[in-house]
Amino acid sequence: MRAVIVDCAIYRDGRRIEGPADFSDALDEARTSGDAFLWIGLHEPTEKEFDHVSEEFGLHPLAVEDALKAHQRPKLEVYDDSLFVVLKPVVYDPTHDTVGAGELMVFIGDSFVVTVRHGEGAPLAAVRRRLESEPEVLKQGPTSVLYAISDAVVDHYIDVAAELQIDLEELEANVFQPTGPDAKNTASRIYTFKRQVLEFRRATSPLTAPMTRLSSGNVPFVSQQAQPFFRDVSDHLTRATEQVEGLDRLLSDILSAHLAQMGVRQNDDMRKISAWAAMAAVPTMVAGVYGMNFDHMPELHWTWGYPLVAGSMAVAVMGLYRLFKRRGWL
Repeated sequence: MRAVIVDCAIYRDGRRIEGPADFSDALDEARTSGDAFLWIGLHEPTEKEFDHVSEEFGLHPLAVEDALKAHQRPKLEVYDDSLFVVLKPVVYDPTHDTVGAGELMVFIGDSFVVTVRHGEGAPLAAVRRRLESEPEVLKQGPTSVLYAISDAVVDHYIDVAAELQIDLEELEANVFQPTGPDAKNTASRIYTFKRQVLEFRRATSPLTAPMTRLSSGNVPFVSQQAQPFFRDVSDHLTRATEQVEGLDRLLSDILSAHLAQMGVRQNDDMRKISAWAAMAAVPTMVAGVYGMNFDHMPELHWTWGYPLVAGSMAVAVMGLYRLFKRRGWL
């Protein structure tokens, strides 16, 4: 069981204090004191490992099921004994220029916070250290933990959006340089990029409603004093969502431009093929006529007949070449 518990601590008056090693005893101590709370963090617990936690903290079975299954949309649900929030932190991999999404579940109740993390992204150790260095914020209780986690997740959205913007500018440059080394893979790159943005949107867009609700100040287990802080997180989320939607629109425009370029390029190729076919048709036609077995052919028995016909074909071909060249077909 200890393998899945990343950290477990009691906080009183904004300070971390030593408590019992067993989280059941630690929860009893936090509730007994009345001005403390327990924060326990878990990483990818199994159903069996989470059973004891859910029973001890009185977590709702439906919320427990969501926390174990993962693959949830960001949401906020209120139960009789706890508040359940799902967040989807995103991680940007600069090596492969890809976006991955993890899942983070937060339970808040009477003198406790339980966080369940799925995936390797967005560890909460940095959030915990930040809160422990700000006792004035941490003394607000479990609400401060939910705020700090939400703030860290949403701020990272903005960072990831900035990285994707740089990648998008590079992709846009490749689209308008069709002779570049990546020209053949442009359509595949656009599609892959669009998949990354779609994954990003699945994290940001559904979170708008929960953040709006938290900023309204009418949510159980959430302090009224935290309303301005959640409003700030909601503003940052709006900015991140707008950036993601902007990336999606630009990708659609880039894809349209690429398809238009492909159409123009195909038309140019067809014109070139038609022009060369027309130039090849003239000597083919003349040679075909003189290849017939007739006695009465023009200049058939004249010494200079062959050079005259060959020269006429060359002149006709050169005339067609100049005509097509002047019209931009070649």
